[in-house]
Amino acid sequence: MQQAMSYVILTPYSVEKSRTGGVVSRLLSQTDLELVAAQVITPDEEFVKEYAASIRSQDAKNLSIAGELLARYIERNMAPSGGRAHRFMLLIFKGEDPYRKLSNICGVLFPKEKNTEHIYGETIRDTYADYILDPEDHEKMIYFEPAVLTPRIPELAIDNFKIFVKHFKKHMNIVSNMTYPDPTKIERTLVILKPDNWNYASSRPGTIIDMFSRTGLRIVGTKVFRFSLNQALAFYGPVENSLKEKLAPIFAMKAKEILEREFSFSISNESEKCLADNLGKEYAKDEFLKIVEFMCGRRPATCPPEEADQEGDVKCMIIVYEGESAIDRIREVLGPTDPLKAPSGTVRRDFGSNVMVNTAHASDSAESYAKEKKIVKLDENSLLPMVEKYLEELDNPS
Repeated sequence: MQQAMSYVILTPYSVEKSRTGGVVSRLLSQTDLELVAAQVITPDEEFVKEYAASIRSQDAKNLSIAGELLARYIERNMAPSGGRAHRFMLLIFKGEDPYRKLSNICGVLFPKEKNTEHIYGETIRDTYADYILDPEDHEKMIYFEPAVLTPRIPELAIDNFKIFVKHFKKHMNIVSNMTYPDPTKIERTLVILKPDNWNYASSRPGTIIDMFSRTGLRIVGTKVFRFSLNQALAFYGPVENSLKEKLAPIFAMKAKEILEREFSFSISNESEKCLADNLGKEYAKDEFLKIVEFMCGRRPATCPPEEADQEGDVKCMIIVYEGESAIDRIREVLGPTDPLKAPSGTVRRDFGSNVMVNTAHASDSAESYAKEKKIVKLDENSLLPMVEKYLEELDNPS
């Protein structure tokens, strides 16, 4: 079956209530679809009207009451209010029959059995959505929150993609829709969910996002990202010298022990220092290159120079958090570099394997954030170019 693309929108309510991690966990662990793009959006009134109209148009063709219910929700809850735009998260998935698969995971808008005793939490909407009827009049709805939005048919997905391209071309990848009492206390920090989280379909990325949500910080930006070799070298360049300082003496000490035991003679401190300055530093260099390869899928020695700026073979997800003392609060939940030394309940303790494969990165200072966001081109997002290319391919099939 041909590969296709569809989307899931986490509603402003789901994002504001920090349900992002739980929703992402379900989407990633219960399907073979690939998450190929993500972005935080603050829609304007014009987008909301056109998006709601698209839902209504398709609803009329399918003779369902769900479309009108969704259209009204979109108009009332996604449009700016009180002088402030609201955030939602847009996730793009690719694979075979994504419309059916995503619809099944998201679930129906309201169960046939209205009694909550008949809702089992199998779908995202079972867990996070609400459809509350008047107990005295079951035809009257009191409250409705769908949690997520996703098209059930390809025609609606394509129509919605065209709306996204039309309205979000000039949209900033990092949103600013909040006024704080004391802006001087507000920080932003960059988190990277590393490639080890994407080796197979699992709930890990969503669970990690859920763990970070306990900081109370706001997600103001996200993107699916693949490091090029040059970007990985620039990002982790400062680590190389520190690795030499830490690992070279350890290597020399262990090498000395092995050589003394194997050949039954004592090695002087001067010779041990030579081991550290030569083989120890080579070992540290190799460990550095392993980190680079882990983050982009390639080593300098095997990558032709003309390909050094091309996207790598492995995927990450970048998330930007905003709030008071954001840098320290995120790093507290993340835990120290070595997972074995991390406290229980931290991200690296729960999911990290070793110093290199430690599941996530977070900026350690405002200066680091400023440098890192330039390297990963945080102000750019591949979501809309990807959607545009997909629409072009549909219009001009080969």
